[in-house]
Amino acid sequence: MKVAVVCRSPLLQKSLEIFLFKYLSSLKKCDIVVKDTFCHDDARCFYISSDSKADLVKPFSKSQLILALEKRYKLLQNDGFIDDSTLRNSKNFELLEKRIEYLTIEYQQNILKSVRAFYEK
Repeated sequence: MKVAVVCRSPLLQKSLEIFLFKYLSSLKKCDIVVKDTFCHDDARCFYISSDSKADLVKPFSKSQLILALEKRYKLLQNDGFIDDSTLRNSKNFELLEKRIEYLTIEYQQNILKSVRAFYEK
């Protein structure tokens, strides 16, 4: 799940960014856009307000926010707004990140072995 936060309120903007730091993405690449203004024409929009029409009514906890966003994400998947290729690409990117991390650690260990061998002679 990729989330972008676009709020008029700087306090709400920063709070949501802190709560959702693991899920943050750019506006172009996101699955859900969290806003504090009503947006009626965008299926990806997730409206937060004190209004009863909001997707999430203030005040809320971090867990309430994440659960509500996960519920919306599943609905979007079922409605076909998020295609399977996007999900496959994100999984492949995670595998690529893990592979790069592994290779970097392996490279670092090889360099340290070479340096130690040089200085032990």
